[in-house]
Amino acid sequence: MDLCITIKGVSFLLQTGLGILGNASVLMAYAHMAFVEPRLQPVDRILAHLAFSNLLLLLTRGVPQTMVIFGLHNLLNDPGCKVVIYAYRIHRALSVCLTSMLSVFQALTIMPSAGPYLTRLKSRLPQLVVPTFVGLWLLNMVVCTGAALFALAPRNGTVPAFTLNLGFCHVDFRDNLSYVVNGAALSTRDFTFVAIMLASSGYILVLLHKHSRQVRSIRRAQQGTSMELRAAKTVVMLVVLYTVFFGIDNVIWIYMLTVAQVPAVVADMRVFFSSCYATFSPFLMISTNKKIKERMMCAAGEQSAEHSIEKPSK
Repeated sequence: MDLCITIKGVSFLLQTGLGILGNASVLMAYAHMAFVEPRLQPVDRILAHLAFSNLLLLLTRGVPQTMVIFGLHNLLNDPGCKVVIYAYRIHRALSVCLTSMLSVFQALTIMPSAGPYLTRLKSRLPQLVVPTFVGLWLLNMVVCTGAALFALAPRNGTVPAFTLNLGFCHVDFRDNLSYVVNGAALSTRDFTFVAIMLASSGYILVLLHKHSRQVRSIRRAQQGTSMELRAAKTVVMLVVLYTVFFGIDNVIWIYMLTVAQVPAVVADMRVFFSSCYATFSPFLMISTNKKIKERMMCAAGEQSAEHSIEKPSK
């Protein structure tokens, strides 16, 4: 096997494997929390949904991409390609939308109450989580229909112009207008939600700066507020992580929109960088979220205790 193909295959394999493990661990931790706690906080519910979307993103894109690199072809037929590509596009979109939602909800949570309207809004945040989830799902199911319409199983021969060659599937837009309109719609949605998350994260940073200047006695007295501010720092780090990979992803995407036939190496680079957030974000959650770490340590401790009980005595 060619050295470049081996390096690419190992890179995608590590990225996909680590991402699946990390997101599955976060989901199991939140499942345990939901079982033992009466109700999850809005930010915890959003983080759990984000981990779920990132997990599905890696399963529908990273897994088939890795299999193709290692020589497994003809994985899907036309209907299979439509389903997998549609699911991938939706969960990739939900990744940015949920990160934006997370930053907005966290900004509202730590925002000082400045009137009855804001107080009522903050008190209704738990009730707004599910309707917001539904709205984001419906939005992205509509915006991502182009992928389902144009996705096809790979054909033998030359890849037609205005076709995204994903390896295991092709997305054939037929003409330049469909190609550009689809790309513009996706980019507009992504840039809108990134702008929202950057604005709300900027506000969070302003509040964190103001809080750091308060007297230590007040900070110690407001333990709940401190917990909220620690969560806010996690949200800001997730936004920074997403923005970095989003920038790289969209530089490549804008280049792809300017050419009729995209080189395979360019498409592979975009896939890799667009999946990096899904891979690294769960480990950021685990390292910065005390509740997730406690649940994982608790589960590890219970498993260790079960093994010690089952071990026969000599």
